Amino acid sequence: MSDCLFCKIVSGEIPATIAKDDPEFVAFRDVNPQAPTHVLAIPKRHVRSLNDLDDDGLAGRLLRFAKGVAEGEGLAENGYRLVVNTNSDGGQTVWHLHVHILGGRAMAWPPG
Repeated sequence: MSDCLFCKIVSGEIPATIAKDDPEFVAFRDVNPQAPTHVLAIPKRHVRSLNDLDDDGLAGRLLRFAKGVAEGEGLAENGYRLVVNTNSDGGQTVWHLHVHILGGRAMAWPPG
């Protein structure tokens, strides 16, 4: 999708600080971090939101990838939070499926 910010990161058109990369997914540091560690994991192919997911296995593979990012960032032992915002009321602001990986501090509940 030519106007998608995250697709432009995947293509290299927009630079990002890459935390992890594989053939299907990429993870990069959030430019507006909400925790000491805040990384976004995305599929390289454009999926607008969780509501548009049409590959039954993609969500599982994305979560496994996010777990690997968390482990690589040293978050696994103390814990971390994964967040998927879906559509406007869910807080989604970039229209490309992504998982926020947040850690490095205790997380409060409810989240907001």
